[in-house]
Amino acid sequence: MIKQFNLIVVALLTFTAFGSNAQTLVNFNNPKIHYMGRTPVTDSTAELSWTAASVVIRFNGTAVKATLNDEKGLNYYNVVVDNKVAKVMRLDKGKKEYQLVTGLKAGPHQLQLFKRTEYDWGRTWFYGLNISGKLLAPPTYRHKIEYYGDSITCGMADEDTTGKDRGDNTYENGYASYANVAARYFNADVSCISKSGIGVTISWFDYVMPDIYDRVYAHDTTRWDFKRYTPELVVVNLFQNDSWLVKNTKHEQFKKLFGDTPPTPEFIISRYQSFIKSIRNKYPKAKIVCALGSMDATKTGSPWPGYIQKAIAGLNDKGIYTHFFAYKNTNGHPSVKEQQIMGDDLTAFIKEKMKW
Repeated sequence: MIKQFNLIVVALLTFTAFGSNAQTLVNFNNPKIHYMGRTPVTDSTAELSWTAASVVIRFNGTAVKATLNDEKGLNYYNVVVDNKVAKVMRLDKGKKEYQLVTGLKAGPHQLQLFKRTEYDWGRTWFYGLNISGKLLAPPTYRHKIEYYGDSITCGMADEDTTGKDRGDNTYENGYASYANVAARYFNADVSCISKSGIGVTISWFDYVMPDIYDRVYAHDTTRWDFKRYTPELVVVNLFQNDSWLVKNTKHEQFKKLFGDTPPTPEFIISRYQSFIKSIRNKYPKAKIVCALGSMDATKTGSPWPGYIQKAIAGLNDKGIYTHFFAYKNTNGHPSVKEQQIMGDDLTAFIKEKMKW
C-alpha cells in the first residue's frame, strides 16, 4: 500500500513538472490575454503605441517568450513579473522572438510587458507568446483609470540622473510616472493618452490634445471606440506646455495659431473647458480630476491653476474636481523620486474623493 502511494506521488510530481515546462503557443487574440491601454486588436496582431500599453497574462510555468515587431527599434519595455520589474528591454527593428523571462520557480505567476516609451518612438505589433507552462485566466483589476497628459505623464527624462534633462527614449520610463504609481496602488486597469510637448491650446508641434484624444493611434485618423473602455476616473494633467508657448511670439506654432497677439485668458479658459466637456460627453458617469503640475505652471504666482478653476466652475459639474501638484522647484522634468511624490499625492486625493 505504501509502495503504491509513493508511486502515485511520484507520478503526480512528474506530471506537475512536465505540465509546467510543456511549451504552450498562445496567439495574440487569446481571450486569456489582457491588453492594458488603448491597444487595438486586428485580424493579425495587437498594436501597442501609447505609453503604458501592456500585454498582461497569468500563467503556471517557468518561462515566457514573445513575438514582437517594432516599427523603429527605439522602444523600451519593462518586463514585470509578479509586480516587480524583472528586465528592461530595448526592441530591435522588425519582427523577432524575445525571451521575456526564464528560470522562474514552477507555479502561478503574472507577467506584464509594459511599454515605457511614448508613441513617437514607434509602434510595436504583438503576435503571441511561447510559454513554458500553461496560460491561466486573465488578471482582474479593482478599478479603471484614464489619463490625458504631456511629458510629465509620459515619464520623460525621469531616469536621467545627470541633470541634463535629456528627452530621449533611453531615459523615459512611463512605469515610474505618477500616473502609473497611483494606478498600481489601486490595482487599476489604466489607459494613458499622453505626449511630450502637447498642450490644449498650443503644442511644440502642429496638433493639440483635443485633436488626438479620440484617436486609436495619434498619427492616424481612425477614431477610438470609447465603449471599449469605460473608466471610473479620468485624470487630465495638461497646460504645462501652453504656459510656455502662449507668450512665445517667435515660435512657429504661435505665429500659425495666434499671429502676433497672445491669446486672452478667456480664450484659454474656453478651450480648456471645451476639452473637458468632450471628455464628459464620452464618459457621462466618470469622475474627472483636472490636475496640473509639478513643474513651473504651479509655481507661486502662476495664472494657470486659476484658469483651470474658472473653466471647471463654469461647467457646474459636481463630478469634476481640480487638483494641483506642488511646484517641485528643481530643474527639468520630474525625476523618478519626484514622480513617486506626485503619485503618492494623487493617491491620497483619489482616496479622499473616490473613497477607494
